[in-house]
Amino acid sequence: MKLYSMPSSGNSYKVRLLLALLGREAEIVDVEDSSPAIATAKAEGRLPFGKAPVLELDDGRLLPESNAILCYLGEGTGFVPADPVLKAEMLGWMFWEQNQHEGTIAVRGALQFYPPRRHLATPERMADLLERGNAHLQIMENRLTTCDWLVGDAISLADICLYGYTHTAGERGGFDMGRFPAINAWLARIAALPDYKGLDT
Repeated sequence: MKLYSMPSSGNSYKVRLLLALLGREAEIVDVEDSSPAIATAKAEGRLPFGKAPVLELDDGRLLPESNAILCYLGEGTGFVPADPVLKAEMLGWMFWEQNQHEGTIAVRGALQFYPPRRHLATPERMADLLERGNAHLQIMENRLTTCDWLVGDAISLADICLYGYTHTAGERGGFDMGRFPAINAWLARIAALPDYKGLDT
């Protein structure tokens, strides 16, 4: 397999993390934002939706979208609950991550992390993202206050999915993570998993 991965992106990272935790190999093709490599990958038709990550299977088929890739890689593993209700709950968190969480946590971080986007970080927009992002983090905090994992009694794709941007929410997004002790404990549990790899490793 070949993974077209944006090194700094939480969406690409969550796929690299799951690959590491599963002990699966994939050739990593770095396609950083605004780089010649990502322009080449687009020109060659390797990024169907114009962005990374994309997993290229051994037969040449291309799988775009981070959470779709997670579902493909996680099929038949312990990261997908066998119970259909728990599996649906897992998918619910994953849909919410892309529809709500990413739009505040990831966007606020991106506006500060990527120089070409900093002109978009107006005080009004950053304040709005902070307020809404804190509300999204509180939803996670409420769940994790009474449970070790987002779904059921074991780690699932929901945890891998939401770890991607949550673990850099303080450093990149400027969120006060001291407000969320249960999230911090959850982050530590994931970072302590065997074969864990960080964003920059």
